[in-house]
Formats: sequence, C-alpha cells, structure tokens
Amino acid sequence: MISQETQNQPPAGKTISLTIRAWRQARNKRKGHFAEYALDRIPIDASFLEMLDILNETLVQKGEDPIAFESDCREGICGTCGIVVDGLPHGPGQCTTCQLQIRDFKDGATITIEPFSTGAFPVIKDLVVDRSGLDRIIQAGGYVTVHSGPKPEPNSIPIEHAVVEDALDASACIGCGACVAACPNGSSSLFTSAKIGHLGLLPQGQPERNARVKNMVESMDEEGFGSCRNYAECQASCPKGISIKYIGRMNADYIKATISGGDHRGDMHAT
Repeated sequence: MISQETQNQPPAGKTISLTIRAWRQARNKRKGHFAEYALDRIPIDASFLEMLDILNETLVQKGEDPIAFESDCREGICGTCGIVVDGLPHGPGQCTTCQLQIRDFKDGATITIEPFSTGAFPVIKDLVVDRSGLDRIIQAGGYVTVHSGPKPEPNSIPIEHAVVEDALDASACIGCGACVAACPNGSSSLFTSAKIGHLGLLPQGQPERNARVKNMVESMDEEGFGSCRNYAECQASCPKGISIKYIGRMNADYIKATISGGDHRGDMHAT
C-alpha cells in the first residue's frame, strides 16, 4: 500500500519552468534594474541556489555576466546567503535562502529576487550587499574577555536549565541580516539583542554586561541602522525563530547601564 507521503512526492526526474526577475546592479553603481530570464527544465528536487547556479551557467554560455550572489555552507548554518524572494527575506518558509527548494514554487511561476538592500546594507553587485556593519557591532562588545591562564571547569558553575536554553536560543543567530531586510525601519535590534542576550544570560558574561550593551547599542546607531518600532517582522523572517523578547531585554539592560553612569566605550571590564 502506498503511503500518503509517498503519493504527495513529485515524480522522479520531474522538471518545471520558471521566469526569474533578478535585480542587476553593476559594482560601484548606484542605480540598478530588473532583468527577466526564462528557465526551462529545472529539476524539481533542486534547491533555490542550485537553480541560480543553472541560470548563471546559461548566462556564461551566452557570454553574459552571471548574477552575483553569496553562499557558503548551503546548509542553513553560516548565514552567508541572503536574497529577498517575492518580497520575503530568504523567501517563503522561514528558512535560509539555501534551504529554499524549487518544489515550493509552481510550474510557470515568475519569481522576483532582490538583495537585502537597506540604508545600512549598500549593494555591492546584483544580490550581494555589504553586511559588515553587523560585524562591527560584534566587535564593539559581542565577546567575553578572559585571561590567558588556566580556566575553571565550565561545569563547575551551576546554571539553571531554563537559563541555558534561553541563552542557546539567542546564540542561534547566524547574522544573516534577514531581520534588517524585513524591518520597515531597517533595524538590527533583533540581531544585536540576540548577541547581547546570550552572553548577558550566562555567568561568564556578567562582568562586562553593562559595557557590552552600551557599546553594541551605540555601535548599532552609529552604523545607521533604524530604530525598532516593534513591528515584529524581524521575528517572522528570522530563519532561526529568534524572539523579539531579546529586544525588550536589551532595551532594559541599556537603560540600566546608562543610569549606572559607568562603562565608557572600550572599558570592557566594568561591573
């Protein structure tokens, strides 16, 4: 007897046709345009990025410039990939772009792909954007400082299971920037609060907690990211499902750190 799951699977070797409207923008140019490409016989078991690989192969064969896009692990881990697909960061399904599958689209569909373009994510070329602003936020304080000598056994510090799980949820952030692309204001509050949150919940992150939140929030503002207005589009688009509750914690910690009066930028040893 054939199971229902087997009945719903597409036939082996099935292909579909797609029309791709891709954003094309030359390097160091401020203006771009949409270009339309027709693709036939795309394997239905291909991933979205594999479809782009096929498209680029056809463009190269025609002597045209391939579409520039980013990818690395293609396993939803590294956060390198990032494309707005039909108006949704990473596309439908709340997964990374590399985990998006062609079987999620209908035969003959027209798919529009754009970069994660915001004021703080300038386009480098086509679908590639400069997300180094997120790196600079991390450099401002997203770490703990330890001496070079012997370290205590981590398991010797008792931590409640609920706290550990909360910290792990925040640490799942892969820094893809989908939260920024989804936010109408281009805010990076979800990213920043996740990086602040997982360190602020653990004992190892307590000595620098005030300095960390001040430095990272101020760096976020200096990079030109917008302010959070609690639209929650970031949470809906996050491929790791990170909650906006971390934004509330970040704001509370920032107020406390500001009122405390200490912890100037660069002072990562304040209490």
